[in-house]
Amino acid sequence: MSELKQIRENYELIDLFCNLAEIPSPSLQEEKVIEWIEAYCKENNINYRLDNYKNIHIQIPATDNSKQPLMLSAHMDVIGDDSPVETYLEGVNIHAKGRTLGGDDKAGVANALLLAKEIANSDMKHGGLEVMFTRDEEHGMSGIRHAEFSNIDSKYILVCDSDTLGQFEVAGASYTLLTIEVHAPKGGHSGIDIADSTRKNAAKLIADIISKCPQGLYYAENGQTVTSCNLGGISAGNFEVTNIINTEAKVSYSIRSSSRAKEEELKNEFKKVVDDFNREYGEIAQAKIKFEEHLPPFEKSADDYLPILFETVARKVGVTPDVTTFHAGAETHIYANQTNKHGEKFTPYLVGLATVCNMHSAREYLDYESILKGHELLKEFFKAYNS
Repeated sequence: MSELKQIRENYELIDLFCNLAEIPSPSLQEEKVIEWIEAYCKENNINYRLDNYKNIHIQIPATDNSKQPLMLSAHMDVIGDDSPVETYLEGVNIHAKGRTLGGDDKAGVANALLLAKEIANSDMKHGGLEVMFTRDEEHGMSGIRHAEFSNIDSKYILVCDSDTLGQFEVAGASYTLLTIEVHAPKGGHSGIDIADSTRKNAAKLIADIISKCPQGLYYAENGQTVTSCNLGGISAGNFEVTNIINTEAKVSYSIRSSSRAKEEELKNEFKKVVDDFNREYGEIAQAKIKFEEHLPPFEKSADDYLPILFETVARKVGVTPDVTTFHAGAETHIYANQTNKHGEKFTPYLVGLATVCNMHSAREYLDYESILKGHELLKEFFKAYNS
């Protein structure tokens, strides 16, 4: 018997994770893993439904209506193709031969699914447990964007998608695409017309604008990045054609912020640079600025009940808690800007219940001891939440 097979027989969670990991589920090709989870729910008395986008919504009714429900969320799709997944063990680490393992986010799915089974088949007094398994998180977050929020009872949501055991992330950055375009209509020949002061080179003008715009870290708090901007690319002219006074140029930036107020402050600085440019050049050249929000910010809540509870429970079970923020995106951002069936704004957190390394690569692995400890933490958290 292989060592991994023995561990799978000894630990239900490891077997559950490996079963899920061994089902390829690239974004928008999650049908087989959906079918597997449906069968698991039916076998284990777990009440579930598929929404119109085939996200899975588990609802375990409250046994004590004086308590609040809690929701867990994880995504079923992974980075990788639909080729077979063969898991193997190396030390305490689970790998997949020659490809991505899918620990992001099969670790979260396994943890949430096992807790659902345990709570559905227990006599514990609780306010209800909900679980959402979404599609297409990795590609475009279309699953969570199509979720039926009006069917969700819970206010608090643990998004089980962080890559390190013990992380509890309370805010995350937005993603806004910023573009600035310069049009200098006269153009001309770089020799004949070069002395004409009414003919401005758009490539030079965009460089002038860039030199006046912010770049990099914009605002930090307690040593953590809150707001930043990054120059993505510059487009102007043709490297092989130097005898034209360029008429068009464009620059793109990413703006990330976990504070709407600071993001607006940063946007206003860019707008001022563009406004000043247009006043200076009048009809000789014009600049246009455009903002496209692709992901809203996940702002920190003033409600610190869950972070404090998590720290307490984590230390109790021997896990070092890391309550922090992250300068990237996750499904927390969508939840944080939606409301439940009662009209309450969701309060989500991004939680780490396993340590997954080299994520999204063929060298990816999951520390199986960490996911076992993560499930102990999750069970104790649910008990403390309902105490």
